[in-house]
Amino acid sequence: MAAKDAPAGRGRATSSDVAAAAGVSRSAVSFAFNDPARVSTATRERILAAARDLAYTPPPSGRAVRNRRTQCLGVLLPHDIPKAMENPYYSRFLMGIGQVCTREGLSLQLMPPVGDSLVKVIREAAVDGFVVCGLDTDRGEIAELSRRALPYVLVDSDAPDGGAASVDVDDRDGARHVAQHLLDLGHRRIAVLSIEHRSDQPARTYRDPMVRRIAGIEDALRTVGMGRRDITVTEAPCTRMDGYRAAQAIMAARPRPTALIVLADLMAFGAIDALRDLGLDVPGDVSVTGFDDLPEAQWSRPRLTTVRQPIAAKGRIAGDFLVSAIRGEDQHPHQLLHTALITRESSRPPADLIQDLSA
Repeated sequence: MAAKDAPAGRGRATSSDVAAAAGVSRSAVSFAFNDPARVSTATRERILAAARDLAYTPPPSGRAVRNRRTQCLGVLLPHDIPKAMENPYYSRFLMGIGQVCTREGLSLQLMPPVGDSLVKVIREAAVDGFVVCGLDTDRGEIAELSRRALPYVLVDSDAPDGGAASVDVDDRDGARHVAQHLLDLGHRRIAVLSIEHRSDQPARTYRDPMVRRIAGIEDALRTVGMGRRDITVTEAPCTRMDGYRAAQAIMAARPRPTALIVLADLMAFGAIDALRDLGLDVPGDVSVTGFDDLPEAQWSRPRLTTVRQPIAAKGRIAGDFLVSAIRGEDQHPHQLLHTALITRESSRPPADLIQDLSA
């Protein structure tokens, strides 16, 4: 159906025009756009059809302004958007939040740091609340959120003391299981490739999922009489290319490790690329494991042994918690999600052990 023009001599169509065309009151038009539960489905469909015919666009005023709401959630990212979107982890995490936004009729705004800080972003953001990814609770951004009295939910951070909701996965347990898997296969020359800590935070005080994952690896090492001194830990940015470069450097060591624990799947894919270019077989020469269980882990060759974390569910729960906080409902406690070890073809016993057993 072609769009009808607004009444002659008038500019853009108004809510009054829509009300007249649909045979309802202006209040019903407002409800149809801002509070659909207050009109019947048939009435709302009639109003929306009239609005489409008249090319009517509701103004940003109305319920949102009266309630001082923007109908928008903000996601504070620890990286700039191109770097974040390079990692499929974030697309799955945002898919979970997006499911909440679709259900609730909300929009979503991604907010990266400005000048290595999110404080200015928080001060100027026009959102109803924030999902905060990977920030320590003692940083200035958290203080600014509290100052603005904006609801927020922490993801992949320390459990808060101030009552804010938070969502994490059991990083320590997941890393313990994948390290124990390699130890049970007979590996003792193990290297770890971790996501680098932020440059604005000294490593000795940095607290985030990587520290918890390293602690889980140490838990497993102790079961065979080993410790942190018996492994090497290399840090690199979380990109496929940086995983490639770091793996090349790690493999230059002598004696060469027989297993590489990579604490993010994206970096593990780069590491496997590097090992292949070095003429090393995975897992024949070097076993490689990851953490996340991104979709590519299931169809890469070899398929990647990794730790599955419920990424989309984490985003969905964070979105639910934030909507609840914005509505002033009771705050949720710290939510800890479980991980699972997924064993695939990229890990096997070290070659020398296989030779000994076959001799």
